[in-house]
Amino acid sequence: MISASNSSFARLLWSALAAAALSMAAITVSAQRADFSTIQIKTTKLTDSIYTLEGSGGTIGVLAGPDGVFMVDGQFAALTQKIVAAIKQISNAPIRYMVNTHVHGDHTGGNENLGKMGVVIISRPQLRERLMHPSPAANGTPGVPAPAAALPVLTYEGQLTMRMNGEEIQMIAIPRAHTDGDTMVYFPKSNVILSGDFYRSVGYPNIDRANGGSLNGLVDGLGALIGIAGPNTKIVPGHGPTVGRAEVTKTRDMLLVMRDRIVQMVAQGRTQQETLDAHPTADYDASVPEAKNSMDRFVTQMYQELKAAQ
Repeated sequence: MISASNSSFARLLWSALAAAALSMAAITVSAQRADFSTIQIKTTKLTDSIYTLEGSGGTIGVLAGPDGVFMVDGQFAALTQKIVAAIKQISNAPIRYMVNTHVHGDHTGGNENLGKMGVVIISRPQLRERLMHPSPAANGTPGVPAPAAALPVLTYEGQLTMRMNGEEIQMIAIPRAHTDGDTMVYFPKSNVILSGDFYRSVGYPNIDRANGGSLNGLVDGLGALIGIAGPNTKIVPGHGPTVGRAEVTKTRDMLLVMRDRIVQMVAQGRTQQETLDAHPTADYDASVPEAKNSMDRFVTQMYQELKAAQ
């Protein structure tokens, strides 16, 4: 049984399915990096019906059962065949839906391939708009709009609830956090949450201001995640190992401390480079996995936002 909490959503879902042709022949995978050929997909079983897939890029969530497969994100286009093959090892049921947690290509790169297979893609409208009108690259090169097959066919505001495979699937909007199109996916029965990249268990947080992310939105988003999670909830980050509520709380609390520190540095008139040279994350670095690869980006993002708000 598959149902949506709003009958109009249900009609749209079913009509989108009816219009789609489920065919593996529709997959057209373009190699994005030569080494994708060496990547293997790792499958981890979280509950009787929920799995994660890891390959290259963001972690994929899979809900499998007699109603079909529901995916959370799809990694890169060049991995679609491997991802589909890994899902076939879990379930022979068709992949019916996929929600994008945010716009970045390591989560949405497989959209076109999966869309051509007939998968109904779901997102917030801000994400769809950014796929259609992507931000320029860091060097100013214009972004390339996503093809029609890659675009979500169902968008929602606030929250969208579906029921599938005996599970309730809550897709919850997280405004202006990692990006302006973030979605958190909660499976209450299984007590599992997939956060996308507004929470990462490796490295410092990434506030993508070019795609609408914000520091305060990130703090609020982590607060929303903490508020929903219980002591035994499995929280699957966009990147990094599965954690519990305590780890997310530590990240949120660190963000609040860092915000206060950098606000003070901005008020003192320090430049961005002077702020970086002061190494304000020093007392957290040892407890943050892969801190070295992300600390300068994190401090720069915070400094630029807080400086602009001065």
